[in-house]
Amino acid sequence: MVEFEAAAALAPVGPGYRFSRHHTFDEAQVRAFALAAGDENPLHHDAAFARGTRFGGLIASATHTTALLMGLTGSHFGKKGKVLGMNFSVDLLRPVRASETVLIEWRVTSMAAHSKGGCVLELQGAIKSADDRTSVLAQGTVLFTPAS
Repeated sequence: MVEFEAAAALAPVGPGYRFSRHHTFDEAQVRAFALAAGDENPLHHDAAFARGTRFGGLIASATHTTALLMGLTGSHFGKKGKVLGMNFSVDLLRPVRASETVLIEWRVTSMAAHSKGGCVLELQGAIKSADDRTSVLAQGTVLFTPAS
């Protein structure tokens, strides 16, 4: 009965379910986030240094981009019930520039009832630039219990 109730409560959330948001980076934000994360790499702080690299300017740290990916799962599912991140992995494919607007998106790939209630959702995510190039790929697993 628990599996049926969980599946019924999650009717709109299942394989193929998508959610996303746009995010615009700027240099001050990139510097502040890297500093808060303890990342002193000059690619995130020193514009003159970063201009002289193959990136041509400041780039967001991996902790910044991955935090935004994971944060979106918590924010999105937190509005629908209780959510707990269980596992996340990422592939960093290309840098995200400090002046870029990106699309952060997730898709549910599978859903299974959890033995203690709720559902385990497997997710695939990405951060894509305005030209639809993928900068970050992600896999995630969350435990989701919909609101009653």
